[in-house]
Amino acid sequence: MHRPLRTALALAASLSLSACAVPHLSLPKLPRFEAGPPKPRPVTPRPAKTESHEAPKPAKSGFAFKLPNLFAKLEPHGGATVARKAGEWPQVRSDVAPDPDFRFGSLPNGMRYAIRKQSIPPGQAALRLRFDAGSLMETDAQSGLAHFLEHMAFNGSKSVPEGDMIKILERLGLAFGADTNASTDFNETVYKLDLPRTDADTVDTSLMLLRETAGNLTIDPAAVDRERGVVLSEERARDAPAYRVYKDRLAFWLKGQLPPRRLPIGKVEVLQSAPASLIADFYHTWYRPDRATLVAIGDFDPAEMEAKIKARFGDWSPAAPPPSPPDLGAVAPRSPEARLVVESGAPLSLQIAWMAPPDIAPDTAAKRREDLVERLGFAVLNRRLSSIARAPQPPFLGAGAFKSQQYHAAQVTLLTVNAEPARWREALTAAAQEQRRVVQYGVRQDELDREIDEMRASLKADAAGTATRTPSEMAAEVIDSLDDDQVVTSPAQDLQSFESAVKGLKADQVSAALKTAFKGDGPLVFMTSPKPIEGGESALMAAYQAADKTAVAAPSAPTQVVWPYASFGAPGKVVETRDVADLDTTFVRFANGVRLTVKPTHFQDDEVLVRVNVGGGRIDLPKDRPSMAWASGAFIEGGLKQISAEDMERVLASRVYGARFTIADDAFVLTGETRPDHLDTQLQVLTAYVAEPGWRPEAFEQLKGRGKTIHDQFEATDSGVLSRDVAALMHGGDPRWAFPTRDQIASAKLADFRSEIAPDLATGPLEVVIVGDITVDKAVDLVAATFGALPQRPEPVAPPESQKQVGFPAGVSQPVVLTHKGRADQSMGYLAWPTTDFYADPQGARDAAVMGEVLGLRLIDDLRESQGATYSPQVAYNHSFVWPSWGYVSANVEIAPDKLPIFFNDVRKIAADLREKPPTADELERAKKPRLDQIEKARATNGYWLGELSGAQADPRRLDVIRAIIPGTERVTAQDVQRAAQRILKDDRMWMLEVLPETK
Repeated sequence: MHRPLRTALALAASLSLSACAVPHLSLPKLPRFEAGPPKPRPVTPRPAKTESHEAPKPAKSGFAFKLPNLFAKLEPHGGATVARKAGEWPQVRSDVAPDPDFRFGSLPNGMRYAIRKQSIPPGQAALRLRFDAGSLMETDAQSGLAHFLEHMAFNGSKSVPEGDMIKILERLGLAFGADTNASTDFNETVYKLDLPRTDADTVDTSLMLLRETAGNLTIDPAAVDRERGVVLSEERARDAPAYRVYKDRLAFWLKGQLPPRRLPIGKVEVLQSAPASLIADFYHTWYRPDRATLVAIGDFDPAEMEAKIKARFGDWSPAAPPPSPPDLGAVAPRSPEARLVVESGAPLSLQIAWMAPPDIAPDTAAKRREDLVERLGFAVLNRRLSSIARAPQPPFLGAGAFKSQQYHAAQVTLLTVNAEPARWREALTAAAQEQRRVVQYGVRQDELDREIDEMRASLKADAAGTATRTPSEMAAEVIDSLDDDQVVTSPAQDLQSFESAVKGLKADQVSAALKTAFKGDGPLVFMTSPKPIEGGESALMAAYQAADKTAVAAPSAPTQVVWPYASFGAPGKVVETRDVADLDTTFVRFANGVRLTVKPTHFQDDEVLVRVNVGGGRIDLPKDRPSMAWASGAFIEGGLKQISAEDMERVLASRVYGARFTIADDAFVLTGETRPDHLDTQLQVLTAYVAEPGWRPEAFEQLKGRGKTIHDQFEATDSGVLSRDVAALMHGGDPRWAFPTRDQIASAKLADFRSEIAPDLATGPLEVVIVGDITVDKAVDLVAATFGALPQRPEPVAPPESQKQVGFPAGVSQPVVLTHKGRADQSMGYLAWPTTDFYADPQGARDAAVMGEVLGLRLIDDLRESQGATYSPQVAYNHSFVWPSWGYVSANVEIAPDKLPIFFNDVRKIAADLREKPPTADELERAKKPRLDQIEKARATNGYWLGELSGAQADPRRLDVIRAIIPGTERVTAQDVQRAAQRILKDDRMWMLEVLPETK
């Protein structure tokens, strides 16, 4: 079911000043440090290959409460819907027909199920068990116990002893965190299993474990006490400035209502002392069949799956009488009010909110049309705000507006703005006046038609790819529909209803809907600032009132533009074609030196991914000064020489394309995702960025504006400091990996950024990789007309040896110490051992990868399961394909400062044990099988092949890497793991780092 309003979540995230992702290292993820306002469509293809190992390796995050986000509940029509009968699906009370490919049903006990056959990728499945039970259902004494219970679901049941559930799943090939996970939100708890195969044993065992979770948990007091440290570690890790701001904002908006008092993580004092009986009471009260829904999607016979569900869950009966629903409280009448929160480490952010009671309308065709009309109005407003943010010297860094349901408690219409701290008043005035302008004068028909074109293109792409959606994607859509009793519909149905709704739609209808959306109590003005502002909340409200009284003029119509890059000259000639038959790949070389690699696939219907590698990337950057890779986000936003990024989006609104620029170790990389029918546009866009980038200063200056507080954000948490600094440290202090200082960001010039990239773009070797639903002939023809028509490109040459040399820190007896400015009980430990590059010993690298998996299993068993000391110990491994003799195996953990010595000592003990004796047969199976299954799953995606085939023409050894990854991993023995440990895990070579709270 298409839910376009969910893009507002991405919008809200992009409006926050964010940090540059650190390459190569498995660390807590931070948002990217990017330029530009939010894009109207996703422009990022699926991840390409990383150089940390031969296949994607998800972080082992374990189980979690969903980090609350005030912009997360963005369904078209949520709210406190009419209470449904046990076992009833929403289509019973709606005129919207459900997706006919699903089998919807229920058991006599009231448990619902949704089943769908999906044979692509073959042999995979997704199981989800959702309970209408989250933190809103807790009592004061149970605050945080819904999430605690989620943890206990993996710590023992009547048929599965404590500690065995994860091991059982690992033996089936399910990786902890990647395939086995769970989450708790305000009003739901979801258990997730992604099955690598659908044989009887895997399916039956998985259903058995979910049935144990549903009604047979033991919740042993001793197990509860062991898990306390894990849950408290999660609470520490989540308590960052953004989370604290979220709590203040939620309390301000939902004043006097329940959600602000029922945050999923709960209260520390409850987590520290609540008896197991309180958790069991929540379990028996709320984990009931009439509050449960099982979703099963995958490569199996639906009738057989339905029979298995009935057999396994048919005897489940509630252990307590039906509970009363929580009283969320009424939306209180609100007058205009302002709230200022000063939070060091948070960017300056403004929200203006209009409050209304929750929308309780059922899901009907008429309601969907109303929501669509309103959504189109918000799209027009957001486009205008985006245009302001892209102007020279813009008043704000980004802004957006939308309407959302807040946990069934209220409906909020929101205008949100990010700005430089010194310009908050200017930002507030400009955004508020643009909102008033659209309410007063409405939207124009040309603006509306553009948004319709863009939404139509997205829906058509969804519909064309229906048959090859992954089970996990479809399962997520079903789960998302349950909280608000929405009918699950197919992409084809969504497209059909969209076309019906927009036929003859006029701007005045959209204008009226948008005007109504901004009616409500308030407005409530909320601002987060990294430092106090003069006049405080009174000044904030005065600024809004002044802006509200200022007259606004009607908007002017934009000038007409055309796409100027439809032709690049005479198409290039093919001078060489080679087939790699076993990998179904074709290598092509054009007369101008451009190389093309094409792999047609059927993994995802109507999806084509493109990657363009130009020049040498990081290896070409200067070694005598910090690189300007942090400014990469300004490249695409700078547009093209003959057309701005904003105008390009307008003129290509009906086309699906993408554009993203990154700096890889061995190339400057442009990527995009498109449809087969739009591949010509996609290649024209990327060719234009190579041939005539715009280098507009506005995008660069906006990025510098975001950078004014980026260090404050990094330094506010232990994970932020680690993410900022560890890459340079792990590369021997090489400035090519160093994050810039405050002064370096402030004094940076666009000319310096351009000088690092432009020469390679203009004259560097150029490779195009195309993977997806495309034929070789069509790909060749379209590349011939674009990249093949460019001036001559040289053959790849080896870079100077001096540029390839990268250091690694020497072993230390005491950890290197960094500090952060966050909570006094937050700290992180990190350690690493050097290895070597991949090509120095390919099989040794695969042995080390399995050894790393064993190390990870033992850390989880020891630090998390046995000691309850931490939430998510992680192990990573990297054997570089680019840097000679460079690689590592690492471990990191969030842990209380006084337990850091325990972490380092335990890792030493585990390393010593692995050196002295090989892992057990069971450990080896639990390490290898999930890794092999993750590789198999990755190989059934276009993104995997896009990355793996990158550079393969110039270096055919990469083809051998692809061929050997599975057999090479399969042949790893316990003795190989021991030898890898003896070779790598040496105490005198272990480099250690700890991030501690700053001494006050």
